[in-house]
Amino acid sequence: MVSTKAKQWTVDDYHRMIKAGILTEGDRVELLEGQIIEMNPQLPPHAATTQRAFRYLDRLLETIAYVRMQLPVTLKPKSEPEPDIAIVRIDPDEYGDRHPAPDEIFLIIEVADSTLLSDRQQKAPIYAKAGIPDYWILDVNARQVYVFREPMQEGYQQEVIVDANRVLAPLAFPDIEIPLNQLFLQNAL
Repeated sequence: MVSTKAKQWTVDDYHRMIKAGILTEGDRVELLEGQIIEMNPQLPPHAATTQRAFRYLDRLLETIAYVRMQLPVTLKPKSEPEPDIAIVRIDPDEYGDRHPAPDEIFLIIEVADSTLLSDRQQKAPIYAKAGIPDYWILDVNARQVYVFREPMQEGYQQEVIVDANRVLAPLAFPDIEIPLNQLFLQNAL
């Protein structure tokens, strides 16, 4: 039997494919650990929760951070995910020449209705390895937030599950308490 090896793409390779038109805006893909992965389609609860959380956080943090919705972050050398929400350092050029890098990322949030397992087992290790200090997953179905902190190369050292009726402060902004129910649809479940 012949053994084959999958090609591992870098962020630079990925950008060259985009510039060459091999990948287009119509391709719903992201680069995760050297693999070009097709993104899952969004059902209404996922899309609405993402929009609600984005709007709430954008208003709350408008003077101290940018809140980006479904836009890439660059985690060199082999990942460029498009998290549902990324709270990043304010950039005078609005990231017109690059995507935010790990040292500019305060918090990443993924919204999960059908992707909870992959957000926990595939994306969490990628974010931890990149040194993202704070990673949350909004579980639309259980109305819970998975909170990952203390990143190490092998994964996050801390994972807690918080009920949506609680209040949580991002690590980067400890004085700003977020009522988690504000991030979820009120009529969900």
